[in-house]
Amino acid sequence: MIQRSTVFGIMIGLVVWGWACIGVHAEHADRPGVDKPDLPPLDIYLLIGQSNMGGRAPYDEAEAGIIPRCYLLNDYDKWEPAQNPFNRYSSIEREDVPNKLGIGYTFVTTMLEHDPDAHIGIIVNARGGASMKYWEKGEWAYREAVRRTEIALEAGTLKGVLWHHGEANRGDNRYLRRLATFVGDLRAEFGMPDLPFVAGQIKDPGVVNRQIARLPNRVPYTAYAPIDGLTTFDRSHFDTRSIRIMGRRYAELMIELQEARAAHTSD
Repeated sequence: MIQRSTVFGIMIGLVVWGWACIGVHAEHADRPGVDKPDLPPLDIYLLIGQSNMGGRAPYDEAEAGIIPRCYLLNDYDKWEPAQNPFNRYSSIEREDVPNKLGIGYTFVTTMLEHDPDAHIGIIVNARGGASMKYWEKGEWAYREAVRRTEIALEAGTLKGVLWHHGEANRGDNRYLRRLATFVGDLRAEFGMPDLPFVAGQIKDPGVVNRQIARLPNRVPYTAYAPIDGLTTFDRSHFDTRSIRIMGRRYAELMIELQEARAAHTSD
């Protein structure tokens, strides 16, 4: 027979648990964000990869403000006005990492300059040090990128994927094959066989960069952003000047891919 004191303890525990759940839901409801009915249709971009996509470079005061016509998917899967650092809501990044300026900032500002009528939504879900195996279909980094993108698509249309990765796979002679499979898997997830995909080279003169440069020859509607003229402040991470340049390169290549895709569709 259960003692009265035990029953009382269980009841108290359930009450406390219930209030905790209410608190969680209240926090979720009060989280800053823009409700879907108040959003314009968004051009959505998925930004994934390693630490340069997450951002490790310092940024200035002018780059700290809200970016007009740009929204960031936050950690409650709500949209909020975008501002640096973009990767602070990554669902896979380590909590001890100081996210700073990444490739996404000048990417979105360049895209917005190119199209004054566009409203952009970005999902930034990078993880420093995560090797390619974690981005393969079924693995946790891959699953989270797909999950968050599917939520984001309720507010707009997926326009492209930005990928900056490879530091954890230096010397991997299979990198191109694995990357091509990754692109194909993502396109299949979203039913977009010609989804534009831009990959960037890393601070590595060897195997990985050579393979990234070959991606456009292997997979249609892909491009690569070269590392020419860029510098890093350590072995892997672009300095502020270079991260800004790289973001613009991604944007220019994305625009080219989108225009090529549109021209092919209209033929």
